[in-house]
Formats: sequence, structure tokens, C-alpha cells
Amino acid sequence: MLQFNHFFDLDECEYRDIFQDGDLVWDGLKRIPDYVKTNLKPSIQGNLSPLAVVEENVAIGAGTVVEAGAVIKANTIVGKNCQIRSGAYIRGNVLIGDRCTIGHTTELKNCLIFNDVELPHFVYVGDSILGGKCHLGAGVKISNLKVDRSSVKVKIAGQIYDTGLVKFGAIVGREVEIGCNCVLNPGTLIGKRTLVYANSSLRGYYPGNSIVKLRQSYEIVERRN
Repeated sequence: MLQFNHFFDLDECEYRDIFQDGDLVWDGLKRIPDYVKTNLKPSIQGNLSPLAVVEENVAIGAGTVVEAGAVIKANTIVGKNCQIRSGAYIRGNVLIGDRCTIGHTTELKNCLIFNDVELPHFVYVGDSILGGKCHLGAGVKISNLKVDRSSVKVKIAGQIYDTGLVKFGAIVGREVEIGCNCVLNPGTLIGKRTLVYANSSLRGYYPGNSIVKLRQSYEIVERRN
């Protein structure tokens, strides 16, 4: 259940060579900087606003629109027909597939984004991999560093795996939907086609084809003034 094929369809990723047979799913994270360095061919083929800030050593595919106020730093590869909206901040060592939306105040660093991913509003993604067609609602934050800054460990079926990563956010599978204002704590793994209720705080492993429900109770009292 920890192999990459349990979370992703590699046909939906131009950067599939980052994974190797026998990998644990988070091993691909460790290869992102070297993969970018080896495969990046700087080129701006999309529609770039003169008010966007795009550093050298960036590749942007045909049909991609980069709006005014977006910032894309070096060592970034963006695929075709994406929207990089005003206020987006892409900090480098980032691989973005085709037809993705990176929205207002969405920040990315050291991550792999498969095709057709939607991150439209106020999202933070660091040291993470997001599978094809997943969607993170407004305000979703992926926490990538434990408060004690120790190596991130993942517990699945009673077994503890030390990832060897001090910075490790989340693995989000294909077609996952995450509701607004959720927090994915370090080392969160979410299987394919899982739905997560808004305002949830997640940690650990969630199997595919699940619904993660948050139940809240409210007390309504009469207003007396």
C-alpha cells in the first residue's frame, strides 16, 4: 500500500521517471531537485504578463497563462495550458503538469504536481506530491515540518516507517477532494478518490475510496441583549 501505484496513475505525469520500481511513495520527493536540474530546459512558450516576475532557469509550456503579480522562481517546470494566477508564489524545485490551476496566494516549493490538479485559492504545498485531478479547497495547508524538527515517521497498520525526511508534507492520491481550511500534518498519505470534509486536521494514512468525516456540535442559545 506504500508503492506509488497505490496513489497515482503515472500516465498522468510527464515527470514519471522520478519514480522507480520498488520505491516507497515518498522516495520520489528526494529526487525532485536533481530531476529538475537534469531535465529543465529554460523556455517561455506560454502567455506571460509583463507584470509577472519570472526568474531565469524556468520552463513554461505552451498555452500556459501567467497573470500579473505571479512569482515563479528558478528551477521550476510548468506544463502546458496551466493557469498561474495573480499572487501565486512558486519557490523552486517544483514540477507542475499540464492543465493545472495555481491560484491566488497559493505557494509551492519542492513538490510534484500531476496533470489537472486544482489549487485555486490560499493553498500551501511544500515537500509533497499531488496526484492527477485532485483538488485542494480554499485555505488548505500542507504542513511539512514537525515542531521538533525531527525526521517524519509514518505509521501504517501498526508498522512505523522512518522516511528519513525532515521536511515531508503529504502524498495526495489521484482524484482526492480536500475541503476548505484543512490541515495535512507532516507525513499525511491519502489514497485515491478519497473525500475529506472541510476543517479537518489529518495525520497518518487514509485508504483510497474513503470519506473522512468531521463531526462538529453546536449549541444555539437565545440572544438576550
